[in-house]
Parts: sequence; structure tokens; C-alpha cells
Amino acid sequence: MADALVLQVVIILLATVAIWVGSSWLEEASAKLAVYYDLPPVVQGGIIAAVGSSFPELASVIFAALAGSFGLGVGAIVGSAIFNVLVIPALAVLVAGTPIEATRTLVHKETLFYLLSVVVLFLTFALALIYYPVDSSLTGELTRPLVLFPLAVYVLYLFLQWQDTTDYGGRIQTMSIQPMKQWGLLVAGLAVILVAVERLVHAVIVLGDAAGTPEFFWGVTIVAAATSLPDALVSVQAAGKNRDVASIANVVGSNTFDLLVVIPLGVLLTGVAPVDFGITAPMMGVLVLATAVLFITLRTDLLLTRREAYVLLVAYLAFVGWVLAEALRIVTVLPS
Repeated sequence: MADALVLQVVIILLATVAIWVGSSWLEEASAKLAVYYDLPPVVQGGIIAAVGSSFPELASVIFAALAGSFGLGVGAIVGSAIFNVLVIPALAVLVAGTPIEATRTLVHKETLFYLLSVVVLFLTFALALIYYPVDSSLTGELTRPLVLFPLAVYVLYLFLQWQDTTDYGGRIQTMSIQPMKQWGLLVAGLAVILVAVERLVHAVIVLGDAAGTPEFFWGVTIVAAATSLPDALVSVQAAGKNRDVASIANVVGSNTFDLLVVIPLGVLLTGVAPVDFGITAPMMGVLVLATAVLFITLRTDLLLTRREAYVLLVAYLAFVGWVLAEALRIVTVLPS
């Protein structure tokens, strides 16, 4: 039994490395294709890089849903979103060695729309509890008609980004980029990520069953951190190249995609998925607080400084400590 659990830990580590490798291919290809097709920086970060770096989260939700552990997938999305807004901007500042400059457009449009996406998903969960309750518990069932609501809001987000694209007057740079090669690299990256995430989800489910802990907590910590590596890679690299707007836009755009598209796609695949409102509601509240902290730090002088980066990291460590305490039943803030 002990050997089997050790094997699962090794699989998690190897899968994490594979996700990193596959994501590096995916991000390199998507970034070059964005340049090739002459997309503006906010669209490069907010849609192209964000959707590409969110592919591990999408895969985790799909595989978790297929394995009958949708709670694990939801936990991975919420945990990844918290990781993204607290840890990745901080890492970008610390690795780059200079403060990250924000713009009013980034702060007011991208971040506020992301806050709207959090509210929309929370409302969708509430509607599931109201109209599709399970027994007398705080569990409701997400159905295909319900998840069309967040998907429609994401269409609105795409429309706003399309407006930015039409107003952008860049210059096409195609001389050193071979589009077919980059598309091939992108597909290879997607394939590696699919295999790695499938193994990761399976290993986490085995460990969760062995430890007797809720699958949601494994999703919000282990799976969330592993699948957030692509987002960290994109943002840190962008900050190192003085593309501060793309660095933060990737984080916000990735979270928007995760909340409004990834979770609904899991429901569309399975037809129906139970959501424990007693756990997801407090976690969504934590996500709102984490986003508010990022918004405040970005809005002050439109800079994210080294001191503010440490504040974000401390906030994330406090969150992880609380989640572990809940999993070990040291504290029982969550009703479920």
C-alpha cells in the first residue's frame, strides 16, 4: 500500500514536469502565432496566451468529470484562480527584478470584467442550488442550460476584445515566423498536456481516497498549483521581456476563461454535475478577496512593487494554511 502511494506521488511530480514542458511548447507557439497574425498586446495576453495556458485546467476538469470527481475539477479551477492572482504576479515582479507597470485599461476593464466573471459563476452555482437541489443538503446540480449563462458572458468578453483588435494598428512581423511549424508545435504541446493531466488527476484521486480527505481540497492545492505552471511561465517570461501588460492580462484572461468556459465545458460533457455550495461559496468568497487584493496593489500608482509582491505571497500562504487546516479538520470554518 505504501509503495503504491509513493508511486502516485512520483506520477504527480512527473506529470507536473510534463505539463511544464508541454505548456512551454504551447506558449511559444501561441505567442509567435499572435505576432504572426498581428494581434494587439492585450489580446495576446488576455485571449491567446490565456486560453493556451488554461488548457491544463480544461483537461483537469474534463478528466475529473469523466472519473466522477467533478468536485476535484472545480477545486482545481478555484484554487488555480487564487494561485494566479496572488502568486504569479508576485513571481513576475521578483523574477524580473523591477516593478510591473499596469494601465488603466488593464485595471479597469480586464480586472473588473474578471470580477464580473466571478460573480456570474457564483450566481450560476446559486441557481443550481435553488432549482436543482440534491436532498436537503447544500448541494445543487449544474445542468447544461444553467452553464449557458457563463458561456454567454464569455462571448461578451470576446466581443470587447474583438473591439480592441479592430482599433489596433500594428505592423505585421512575419519574416522569421513559420506558421505551420508553430501550429505543429502547438498541437504537440496540447497532446503532452492531455496525457500528463490525465495521469495527474488519476494519481490525486487515488491519494485523496487513501487519505480520506475531500477531493475538493486536493484540487484546490495540488492540481491547482500544477496546472497553473503554464500561466506562471507565460507571465514571468512576459515580465522579463518588459511586456508588463501582457504579463498581467494573461493572469486575468486565464482566470476569466477558466471560470466562464472551463467549468461549463465540464458540465456540457457530463450533462449534470453536483456542486457543494457549502464549500464552493466560501472559496468563491476567498477568490473575490484575493482578486480585490490584486486590484488594489495594481491600482496604487499603477505599479506592482516588490513589497506588494511579498504581500501577495503571504496572502497565498495564509490561504494554503487554512485549506490544509480544513482538510486535517483542525478548523471547521467550512460547513461541509
